[in-house]
Amino acid sequence: MTTPLRPRSLQSLSDQQRFAQTGGRWSPPPLSSLDDTGLTKLNVADHVLKILYFGGDLTGSEVADRIRLPFSGVLDSVFEFLKREKFIEVRGATQGYSEATYRYLISMKGTEKAQEVLLRSQYAGPAPVPLDQYITSVNEQNRERKLVTQEVLRGVMDQLVISDEMLNRVGPAVNGGRSIFLYGPPGNGKTTIAERVGRMVLGEDIWIPYSIDVDGQIIQIYDSLNHELSDAQERVRYMTGLVADQRWVCIKRPMIMVGGELTLQGLDLTYDESNRFYEAPFQMKANGGLFLIDDFGRQQVRAVDLLNRWIVPLEKRVDFLTLNNGRKIEIPFNVLVVFSTNLDPKDLVDEAFLRRIRHKIEVGNPSMNQFREIFQVMCKVMKVPYDEGGLKYLLRKWYLDKGRDLRAVHPRDILSQLLDIANYQQRPPELTPELLDQAASSYFVEL
Repeated sequence: MTTPLRPRSLQSLSDQQRFAQTGGRWSPPPLSSLDDTGLTKLNVADHVLKILYFGGDLTGSEVADRIRLPFSGVLDSVFEFLKREKFIEVRGATQGYSEATYRYLISMKGTEKAQEVLLRSQYAGPAPVPLDQYITSVNEQNRERKLVTQEVLRGVMDQLVISDEMLNRVGPAVNGGRSIFLYGPPGNGKTTIAERVGRMVLGEDIWIPYSIDVDGQIIQIYDSLNHELSDAQERVRYMTGLVADQRWVCIKRPMIMVGGELTLQGLDLTYDESNRFYEAPFQMKANGGLFLIDDFGRQQVRAVDLLNRWIVPLEKRVDFLTLNNGRKIEIPFNVLVVFSTNLDPKDLVDEAFLRRIRHKIEVGNPSMNQFREIFQVMCKVMKVPYDEGGLKYLLRKWYLDKGRDLRAVHPRDILSQLLDIANYQQRPPELTPELLDQAASSYFVEL
C-alpha cells in the first residue's frame, strides 16, 4: 500500500519560511534567500535553464520576472552556479553594473542540460511552491469562516423572491460550511441560490500559488478561466519594504461550477503527456471557495460513483490525489460543495450517502403570490409596464387551464419573448392578450 505524502512539520521551517499574517490576514512572506523558497539550488537552476532555452538572450531581471523570484539574494547564487558550470554565458550589460542587468545566453553545454531537464517536465512558468507551504496556506486562510446571520443572508438575496422559510434553511447550511444538496423542479433558482451563497461565503480574497512542487513533479493550480484576480492585486509590503513572494497570486475566493461534462478523471490530477506536468483537479482549484456540481445526476459517470468519490473528502476534510508513479498526496479539502439536481434524490443516492450531506434543501415551485411578485420585479427590470389584468389572463389561459406548474424562471423568459416580438413588430411592449399569447406559444412546448 502506498503511503500518502504528507507535509513536513511546520516546526522544521525557518521563521521566514513560515507564512506571515499581516493585518489579521494571511499572506505569503517576502523572500530574502534561496532557502526561503523551499526549493533546492538545482531545482531553481533547472528552471532558469528552461527559461533561457525557450526565451533566448535575456537579462537577469527578465528571467527573474518570468520565474517570479527576486534576483538579489535568491537568483544571483543560482546564476553564479550556472556560470561556474559553464551552462550559461554572459553577453554584457544593458545598463548599469548590476548582474541583474547582464544579458545571459545558454551555452551548448547548457542546451544539452536543458534538453535533459525538459524530458522530465516542460513547465516553464513561475517557479513552484513546495507542497507543505501550499497546505499551510490553505489551512491558514480557512481557519475561521464568517458566520451568516438572517440579516446578512437577506441582504445577499435581496433581489430574489424567496421565502423566509427557505432563507432559514439556507443560512444554517452555509454556516455548516461542508456540503449542501439542492433539489427540485428545473427553473426555480437552485443555481442562482448557489451563486448568491458563493458570493456571500467567499468573503476576503485569498492567495494561491501558480504551481506547486511534489518531489520534482509540477502541479499547476492557477487557472485564468476559473480564477479571478483580486482587485487588490498589489503585492503586500512589509515593514522592511520587501515584496511578498511573487510565486503567489491574489484572487477572489473561487466559485467553480461544473455540469454534465464532469467525469471522475476531472476530480484527479490531469497529466499533460506533451508538457509533462499536472493540472490540478476542480476541487483543488476551488479550495477556499465553493464547488457547484450543477445538473447532478446527468454527468457522464454514474451518480453513485461520483458520490463515492466524495465520501472521504466530505467527512475528513482532506483529499487524496495520485501521481503517475502511483504516489498519493494528501491535500486539504476546504471547499463548500453544493450539489444541485432536478432529479428525485431517491433515484440518485441512498440513505447512507444522504446522511453524509448535512443539509438537504428542496427548492420548489413558487406560490401564486410569489409568481406575481417575480413578474412585477421582472417587468420593472425589463421596462415592461406591469398590468394586473394581463398577468391574470396569462395565468388563467397558460397555467390554470392547461394544468401547467409555475416556475420562477417563467416571468423573465416570457417577458424576454414578448420584448423580442414587440421589437420585431415595432410596437410598445405591453401585457396585452395578443402579445402574451404570441410570447407564451413560442416559449412553451406541449409535451
